[in-house]
Amino acid sequence: MKEPNQASKPPYYPAFLDVCGLRCVVVGGGRVATRKVRALVDAGAAVRVVSPRVCPELEALAAEAGVELRATAFGPAEVEGAVLAFAATDDAAVNEAVAREALARGVLVNVVDQPELSTFIVPAVLSRGKLQVAISTGGASPAFARRLRERLEGILSPRLAAYMDTMAEVKALVIEQVAGQRERARIFEALASDDSFKSYLEAGQENADAMLMEKTRELIARAGAAQ
Repeated sequence: MKEPNQASKPPYYPAFLDVCGLRCVVVGGGRVATRKVRALVDAGAAVRVVSPRVCPELEALAAEAGVELRATAFGPAEVEGAVLAFAATDDAAVNEAVAREALARGVLVNVVDQPELSTFIVPAVLSRGKLQVAISTGGASPAFARRLRERLEGILSPRLAAYMDTMAEVKALVIEQVAGQRERARIFEALASDDSFKSYLEAGQENADAMLMEKTRELIARAGAAQ
């Protein structure tokens, strides 16, 4: 196991993981475990829950999302073949066992509220569709990270979700029709500007996507004329 003192450790390496279709194990059956399972399900992971008992909410989520429920005590074999493991029980000995067995098998592990036993921590996340803002204090104050996320929720428009979806279409269109990297970069910068997003919001929800696509076509035409 790792040393418990994390005060002088280097900062965490931030990353967004593609776990779609990959085995992820959650040990625990309560509300905290349910939150972990829900996030993994949303990311497309193949989730296994290991717990002698699970709360009704987790049982319903498992039935709806096809989560594998193993009504058994944790054993070393439960983390075999996993890419991520989460220890979310109220039993310190079980959580330590999950961390130990995961580490022995090269499986990244998160022990809830115990970064000293973990090889990764879960940030506070604000989502607007494809846009995700992750906030971490390196385990120093998860409560502050949550408070900061709540403040950002009041700043970042819910319409960013639709904006990101259209921007994904825009990106594909620009790549298809504009050959030069510099020209593409100029178009992407123009579309990502504050003025562009302000215009998107002012256009209204019904007309905003069409407006953004039209602006994209105009920029593509200018890029072609400049060549």
